[in-house]
Amino acid sequence: MAASQTLAHACLNRAATVTSQGVSRAQLRVHGGRMATSTPARAIRVDLRDHLVFPGLVNAHEHLHQNAVPPLGSDAPFANSYEWIEAFQAHFARADVAAALVVPKALRLRHGALKNLLAGVTCVAHHDPWHPELDAADFPVALLRGAGWCYALGWPAFGPDVRESFAATPPGRPWMIHLAEGTDETARQELALLDSMGCLAPHSVLVHGVGLGEQDIDRILTVGAAVVWCPSSNLALLGATLHPRRLHDAGRLALGADSRLSGARDLLGEFRTALALGELDAMELLALATTRSADILRLPSHGRLAPGSPADMVIVEDRGGELARSLVGLSRSEIRAVVRAGLPRIADPDFAGWFNAAGVDTVPVLLDGRPKLLDRALAEPALLAMEPGLEPCAVLRVGEEPGVREANYS
Repeated sequence: MAASQTLAHACLNRAATVTSQGVSRAQLRVHGGRMATSTPARAIRVDLRDHLVFPGLVNAHEHLHQNAVPPLGSDAPFANSYEWIEAFQAHFARADVAAALVVPKALRLRHGALKNLLAGVTCVAHHDPWHPELDAADFPVALLRGAGWCYALGWPAFGPDVRESFAATPPGRPWMIHLAEGTDETARQELALLDSMGCLAPHSVLVHGVGLGEQDIDRILTVGAAVVWCPSSNLALLGATLHPRRLHDAGRLALGADSRLSGARDLLGEFRTALALGELDAMELLALATTRSADILRLPSHGRLAPGSPADMVIVEDRGGELARSLVGLSRSEIRAVVRAGLPRIADPDFAGWFNAAGVDTVPVLLDGRPKLLDRALAEPALLAMEPGLEPCAVLRVGEEPGVREANYS
């Protein structure tokens, strides 16, 4: 049975809501897939005692269609991304790379979206040409739309012209470019070059920025531009990443996952990498993947659970201690439920009543060895086969796993 929009009405009770602005114990109300201020008629009541609710995460930089392509071997670190691109050319001859690239792009895009959703990401900035599949009504995540972009100053054949794409992007929409992705002089000169081209402005969003110096950061902050930080990708390819503190403190830093071609498995992996670097704490990282990313991408209704915003949520157990650490540093299989537009999409088996009441048909799966229920709309066999750690399994009975409790629904 397909999920009915009318049934995307719910009241979530007894949970603590954790955002970068603080903690609330108020009841969460969902109406028609959005956060509401009043209890809607025929609402599903979900008892979430001993749970924490976070806004759906925002991934500020992703190449959705590249997540099943095997990464390059051990030639890293490279001096810059252009060297990595050059080294990758021979990699295309590998049989497993060729096999990954013959998979239809529409399926690869959906796979990248599913990868994000499994990790609690409900909104993604896809940094590549638009594809009709991205407009599918059942696409698993929300997307940044109407943004301008090009690839990089040194990749003129890979996408739109730098000056033309910048000029065509309204100031109210972000314009995105890979920039200073390296540790050498080529990377260190790119901000000045971009500035001389007239393409550094408040809506310029610079991805990676590893080669930025202190004067470059001064210039970025003066202009009001922003940087997307992808620490796992930077460390894997370049052996270095930027120091995030100044950009973070000025509100000009977002967090991105890049793709598995060079980065971590998902945005939760980026959290773990960033935590290990020790420069930002868990609550600061949570902000980077919610309100900060949303604001930089000009997506004011995402990354928060305010009235009228999409009812996109990540639900986890309250394990005590620092609240942000209950999500930041978690693995995807430990997430209790991911909610998209007011409907559960993947959750532990004891959330079966919520799925049923909302009219969401499910299939039982294992996610990294742990039982889950997955929205059947996301369970296309070819899609499941692309995601390591996700596999169909026999029917699960609620409560058969240790520690799983019955949830109450009415």
